[in-house]
Amino acid sequence: MATNNSQKHLLIFARLPALGQVKTRLAQSIGDEAALAVYRELLACTRAAADGFGGQKTVWLTQSPSLPLTPEAVAAEWPAYNWQPQPPGDLGGKMQHAFTQAFAVGATSVVIIGTDCPGLTTALLSQAFERLATHDVVVGPAADGGYYLLGMNTLHPALFQQKAWSTASVLHDTLADAARLGLQVARLPTMHDVDTADDLAVWRAAENQAK
Repeated sequence: MATNNSQKHLLIFARLPALGQVKTRLAQSIGDEAALAVYRELLACTRAAADGFGGQKTVWLTQSPSLPLTPEAVAAEWPAYNWQPQPPGDLGGKMQHAFTQAFAVGATSVVIIGTDCPGLTTALLSQAFERLATHDVVVGPAADGGYYLLGMNTLHPALFQQKAWSTASVLHDTLADAARLGLQVARLPTMHDVDTADDLAVWRAAENQAK
């Protein structure tokens, strides 16, 4: 049976753009203002990809004491998107909560992305959901050893637990858990996230080549 778009849920983990609150690793090299400008670029790339997706979309936003999550502040960045504040806890716990919420309201396939991958496109998102028609899990590997996308048809909590988040072991450990559980995994093309000055240089070089 074909899955209609209302049962496909895209989850986006993001922050509101604020000086000193985003791309902190990158800011150590290029400064807070330049890092904020880069983050705004990455947000635009992510929104462009998500805007073309026809299913349900929810932005899960990091809470910050210095930048309250008011409806007005969110609407300025994510107009017409559903949104929720991220709960406390580590990244795995937050993602597990978001997936749980999506499945609880009727999703039959759920994909999560962040805002670090400038190469993400609507076509890649569509490909991710297409792969979930024949696989249990879909993953978009990042060149740094993490992933820029993760999707599944039912909740598998082990994929979110006992991970050293933001390290090069995340993808390896996630795939190992999937194999242990006997899950069929589809892999999307490997992409570059932008977290450091070296990552930024790779992105800019790719942009120049594309011109």
